[in-house]
Amino acid sequence: MREEHGHRGRHAHRDHPEHREHRHFNKDGLKEDQHKIAQTFRRGRAIAFLDKLNVNRSTLQRQLSDPQFESIKQVISGELKATEAIIEEFIQMFQLHEIISNDTEEGNNRT
Repeated sequence: MREEHGHRGRHAHRDHPEHREHRHFNKDGLKEDQHKIAQTFRRGRAIAFLDKLNVNRSTLQRQLSDPQFESIKQVISGELKATEAIIEEFIQMFQLHEIISNDTEEGNNRT
């Protein structure tokens, strides 16, 4: 009876030609590679936003040491602390720890 249905040994149900096209769908009905692309895109946007936050942080640090901004030094200091807190929360929320450690390692290798 196995021979009638094309079964010629031990293999998985999805090895049949009629089931192969369903192989790459996840539980949400998306193709596996589409899910990875979307996830990579979102991660890329998160990293880009983190870069923007770091630029803002650098600008605030520069302004803090500039005598021209002496009159608003407390305001800048408060903004810097808030920006650093946002960066830390953002890293935690989007699990970007490895990116921070990679950036730190690259910076150490350059010096």
